[in-house]
This record gives sequence, structure tokens and C-alpha cells, in this order.
Amino acid sequence: MRIGILGGSFNPAHDGHRHISLLALKLLQLDEVWWMVSPQNPLKTEDGMAPFEERLVSAQKTARHPNIRVTDIEQRLGSTYTAQSLTTLKRTFPKTRFVWIMGADNLKQISRWHRWTRIFNQVPIAVFDRAPYSFCALSGKPAKAFFRFKKKRADACNLADMAPPAWMFFHTRLHPGSATLIRARRAKGQTSKPAPKK
Repeated sequence: MRIGILGGSFNPAHDGHRHISLLALKLLQLDEVWWMVSPQNPLKTEDGMAPFEERLVSAQKTARHPNIRVTDIEQRLGSTYTAQSLTTLKRTFPKTRFVWIMGADNLKQISRWHRWTRIFNQVPIAVFDRAPYSFCALSGKPAKAFFRFKKKRADACNLADMAPPAWMFFHTRLHPGSATLIRARRAKGQTSKPAPKK
């Protein structure tokens, strides 16, 4: 099995997550993409973070594809760190080829993640374009540190079989989906409602 892992808070899940998952399934020739819903991202505040079960249901409703699976494995493992979760997944599924999937915004700031270099050395990584982060991401510390392990897009169908470190950047059609914007619109909608008549 060739499995892509898309981790995140999914607060809430949106069509941008689905968009890059479908691209990953096609370009990387994966069998499935697993959405790994994080119990609590250590780099994000709990303010405005929906309950885990609510985010899990949001992801399940948004996935809408037989080859996209939503998993609560991090919650069950009690893990909040990607490097730790990937270690467990590889040990649990030794014959599975995993690929870590992320947007350019995460490549830009992955150097803040716990044991981030270990992630590059654990599994191949597929990074998808996301405005306006791409230029900063490709010129940032993580991209420079692993520059010599960046592979050509022409070999995308073989990425899952490559020995890490190995990563690719995909300049693809951009999707406007943003959990931050969705939360902002929801908050604005709630505050703009007229007061109930007495």
C-alpha cells in the first residue's frame, strides 16, 4: 500500500484539504490518503479550537471520497507530534509506503516543529503550492537544508518508493480554501446577527 498522510487540526476541514488530497492520489499514484486529525497542535492556541470530535466529523463530511480516510490515530496514541506519530505508523504498518503531504505554508514553518529534521528522514514528503507562501517556503531554512534531496516532479509516481530524505514541490492549481478564513466568516456571522426582540 502507498499511503499519503495529511495531518492537521482540520479546524474546520475544507475543500482545500480535499483538493490537495485528490492531487496527491493522482500525481503520486497513492492507494489512499489518510487525514490525521490532531488532538491539539502544539504550535496553535486552544482559543478558537473546536472540540476534537467536532473537527473529526467535519473532516469526515468533507472527505467525500472512497480513497480518503479520516483517522483519529493521534488521539488514540496520545500523540501531538508528527515525528512521533510517523514512527508509530511505520512500526505498525511495516510494509506500507507512507508519504507526508503538506501545503507550502507548512514547509515555510516546519522548522518550528518538534524534531522536524526527523520527519524529512522518516518518509518522503510532497509539498503543494499554497498562495502566498510558496516563494518564502522555497527560500526558507527547511528547503535549503534539504535542497539536495529535492526530486524532480517527473518522478512523482515513484516518490512513495524513494528512500528518505526525498521531497517534491508541486506547482499546481491553487485552491482558495482556508480554515482561518472560514472561522473568521463564522465569527463575523455570529457577531453580526441582530439581537432577539423582547
